[in-house]
Amino acid sequence: MKQRFRELIKTNRWLKCVPNSLTLCNSLCGFAAILYTLRAYERFYNSSNALSVFATSAVLICCAMIFDAFDGFAARLFNAASMHGIQMDSLADMVTFGVAPATLVAIMTHSLRDWDLNRTQEIMVYILCSVYLGCAALRLATYNVHAILEKKSGDKFSGLPSPGAAAAICVVVVFASTTNIGLKQLAVILPYYAAVLGLLMVSPIPYTHAAKWLLSVRRNRKRALLLVVMLVAVAVFRIQALTAIITLYILSGPAGWVWHKLRGEAETPAPAESRN
Repeated sequence: MKQRFRELIKTNRWLKCVPNSLTLCNSLCGFAAILYTLRAYERFYNSSNALSVFATSAVLICCAMIFDAFDGFAARLFNAASMHGIQMDSLADMVTFGVAPATLVAIMTHSLRDWDLNRTQEIMVYILCSVYLGCAALRLATYNVHAILEKKSGDKFSGLPSPGAAAAICVVVVFASTTNIGLKQLAVILPYYAAVLGLLMVSPIPYTHAAKWLLSVRRNRKRALLLVVMLVAVAVFRIQALTAIITLYILSGPAGWVWHKLRGEAETPAPAESRN
């Protein structure tokens, strides 16, 4: 079976283009999210229409995460892993999980608080979004360096992965946009939340490698049960459950770090995210 698959790859060399094509789709989703977010400034959009724009932009970023999850798998499957693919993956992640979420936060905050946002507050919003963007760039650059040095990732990341940070922003945006709950409070908190997520990306705090955690589910009954509970919760409560799950993942890093510090234990996570 494996021999046939190898022969299939040799006779169909175009299959080796699949991983980079998925990476390109990742970056295109990020670009589409940025363009769609900018539609909130169009004159004919009222506040309710603007909220749907923000929710759609967040969904586009989440779609990019699917492509990001499969490009590494495709690279291994078709034996197409390369330094070119690694660099392209980081550039795509910078657009989708760096620029797009920062743009979404800045414009959504400006749109929701336009009536009470003075010049100083407006500058602060842009500074906080810049912190997120700068930290995403620093994290992805660090990953590129470690990729060149051929340092492989373990079961944990050092710092919050950039897709996780983007997901944390997106679920909050979709939740608030679809339920209209706490919009005024969100407009104040969201830029600070983005900045905190940015700092978590460049922190030494260990985070579970979600993909490897999922792959270990078949060998671990407790994890399998937890996965079933999460899937049922998402099926029943949808965005509310998804928001809670991702928020708990964000909090799990600092909570675990504090717990290990109190117990005097040390963890040795991987330096950054990888195309795994």
